[in-house]
Amino acid sequence: MRLGPFSLLRGRNDKGFRENLEEFQPLRCHTQVRTALGLLTFVLIALSTAFRVQAQTIVDEKVEEIATAPVELDGAVVLRVRGVSSFPAKDRAALIGANIASVAADRTIAIDSLAAIDKEDVTTIAAGGRRLMTVTDADASLEQIERPLLAAAHVAKLRQAIIAYRAARSFDALRRGTVNSVIATFALAVLFVGFSWLWRRVDVLLTSRLKVRIHSVGIQSLELMRAEQIWAALRNGLRGLRIVVLLACALAYCNFVLAQFPWTRSLSRKMFALALEPLRVIGERTLANVPNLVFLAVLFVVVRLALKVIALLFDAVGQGSVTFKSFDPDWAQPTYKILRVAVLAFAVVVAYPYIPGAGSAAFQGVSLFIGIVFSLGSSSAISNMIAGYMITYRRAFKAGDRVKIGDMIGDIIETRLQVTHLRSVKNEELVIPNSLILSSQVLNYSSLARTEGLILHTEVGIGYETPWRQVEALLIAAAERTPGLAREPPPFILEKALGDFAVVYELNVYCRDVHAMGQLYAALHRNILDLFNEYGVQIMTPKYERDPDQPKVVARKDWYVAPAAPPAAEGRRNPVTPPRRL
Repeated sequence: MRLGPFSLLRGRNDKGFRENLEEFQPLRCHTQVRTALGLLTFVLIALSTAFRVQAQTIVDEKVEEIATAPVELDGAVVLRVRGVSSFPAKDRAALIGANIASVAADRTIAIDSLAAIDKEDVTTIAAGGRRLMTVTDADASLEQIERPLLAAAHVAKLRQAIIAYRAARSFDALRRGTVNSVIATFALAVLFVGFSWLWRRVDVLLTSRLKVRIHSVGIQSLELMRAEQIWAALRNGLRGLRIVVLLACALAYCNFVLAQFPWTRSLSRKMFALALEPLRVIGERTLANVPNLVFLAVLFVVVRLALKVIALLFDAVGQGSVTFKSFDPDWAQPTYKILRVAVLAFAVVVAYPYIPGAGSAAFQGVSLFIGIVFSLGSSSAISNMIAGYMITYRRAFKAGDRVKIGDMIGDIIETRLQVTHLRSVKNEELVIPNSLILSSQVLNYSSLARTEGLILHTEVGIGYETPWRQVEALLIAAAERTPGLAREPPPFILEKALGDFAVVYELNVYCRDVHAMGQLYAALHRNILDLFNEYGVQIMTPKYERDPDQPKVVARKDWYVAPAAPPAAEGRRNPVTPPRRL
């Protein structure tokens, strides 16, 4: 039973409704299958179209990537040809150029004999029975025209090139070129002589009138640039301009003379292009990078102003005009240097993408090489720089302090990023790496001497038979006799040890001038010896076996045994030379 077109519109009570519905199920499935097949066909057609488009694009790209080479005659490009893997375009162009030159040099071959001979697959261009070149369908497809039309265009171009080749080697042309060359040589000689005469006149005029008007450039008493330097820069600039003008004239002369003869015409074109190509490239690159150069110029101005502001601020901090809480004025210059490096590093990071040629392989290779060299060769330098900053911020010492670093004693002359300069007590300059200072013990004699005084101390060993009160009195008297020592705080004595044979006494005295420590110690020791000898108190040696029969003291009558001389002033108990600063 077939399903009528309106049978589905019948009511549910129709007795044939179920039968009609059962017959409709296979038909509906058949319709779904046809729909799926249609969608699949559409997808396949779309994919095939896309593949064809992609294949055509690949073919077009390959066509665009086909290499060609110029066919030259006397340095002029006649036409361009393609090649194949077994016969590259460069070799084919050289062979065609040699064939054309051979035919052009043979004046027995008439120009009218140059013609294109069509064959089944190729077109041969020949003259006087000599084949010059062959035009193929591949050549025509590259030019996107038909092969006969391409061959006809090549014939016309070759005819013009052969005519020009023969005309350039005619007697009249060579005579004209020779005359032009002689005239150009004479003109160049006259130009050089005239320019030299004019330069001497200009030099004398500038020396007599301009040199006396040039003055040094400076700000108040600070001379930024001397007049001699300005004058030397001006003369060097004029000499450079003179050399450029003479070189340009010589280049124009060589180009003109070489272009007069067919054998050197290609050389003249190459030489002129070689001389002007760098200028053209520089001009094009400069114009292309004008926005980047403007950005770099603005960045340079901004960074320079920022550094000037930072420098002024920290100069004021160093001079004490501006103060910050818990910030030592001695930290001003090191902090400024750190900020300057940070600002410059930030500027380099910002400017790097805008530097012309920053993305080139050469620029990246040079940058990588510099980075490797810097990292390999500057490890000790960087450690010394870091140590120098750490020493500064730790305030271990400052210029003028007397310090002891390891076994070296001296006065701080200057602290740099890499090293610290000391002047020893023997007036020697010691240069110490900052990394060594950071890893060594530093003893600063001057830091507390300015406010509380430096304590000088010395020890003596006295026997048990001598009263300790007498020993202390003698040591205090020796300190009072020594000029240059501080009276306040007063000196004091310490009994440091009760030894096997003697009591060890330590005399402690204050001084304000740490640079006179050596002379003060010498004067103090002299006074101790004099006083103990004067009162007959023996200074014990560290080791002895028994007490001597007579105390080991120097009698007063022997104090000035020759070659020593007694003091000139009468009544002076103990002459002491005043301490001298070292």
